[in-house]
Amino acid sequence: MMEELHSQGKTVEDIAECLKRIPLHPRVIAAIKSAHALGCDLKVLSDANQFFIETILKHHGVLGCFSEIVTNPTFVDGEGRLRIFPYHDLTSSHGCNLCPPNLCKGLVIEHFQTNISENGKKIFIYLGDGNGDFCPTLKLDEGDYVMPRKNFPLWERISNSSLCIKAKVHEWSNGEQLERILLQLIDTLLKTR
Repeated sequence: MMEELHSQGKTVEDIAECLKRIPLHPRVIAAIKSAHALGCDLKVLSDANQFFIETILKHHGVLGCFSEIVTNPTFVDGEGRLRIFPYHDLTSSHGCNLCPPNLCKGLVIEHFQTNISENGKKIFIYLGDGNGDFCPTLKLDEGDYVMPRKNFPLWERISNSSLCIKAKVHEWSNGEQLERILLQLIDTLLKTR
C-alpha cells in the first residue's frame, strides 16, 4: 500500500497529515494522561506500525506517556517511501496459529511478564478490540485484567471462550466507559498496594 501511495506522488508528510485527522476520543486521551500521571507503565502493542502510531500519539500529545511501542517497524527509504516491516522475521514461524505471521502479541506479553517478574509481580491491564488481541489475553494471569471493546472481535472471542480466560474481564463501549473503568481499576490497585 505504501508503495502504491508513493507511486501516486504521496509523500510521507502527506501520510502524516492524513493520520493527524484520525480522531481519538477526548476521554481516551484523558485516560492515557491520567494513567500515566498515576505512575502506570503504559505500552502500546499493536499490529499497525511505528510511523502510524507515533504520528497519531504525538499529534494528540500523548506519545510521551508510553514507555514502549511494540509494533511493525518502519523507515523512510532513499526515495522518500515509507517502508513497513514485520515485527517477527517472516522466514521463521513464531509458532502461534492465533496470530498473523508478522506479530504474535502473546509472545510479546510473555516477554513483558518475564522481564517484569524479575522486579516483582506487576498487574497487567490489557485493552484491545481485535482478533489479534485474543492470544495475549490468554497469557494474562489471575489478578490481571482485560478490557475488550464490546461487540468487537476480542469481546466476541472472550464471550465464546470465557473458561480459557484467567484475567478479570471488564468490557467497554465508548471513550467515557473506557476512562471510567480503567481509572477505577487503577484506583483499586493503588489502594491495595
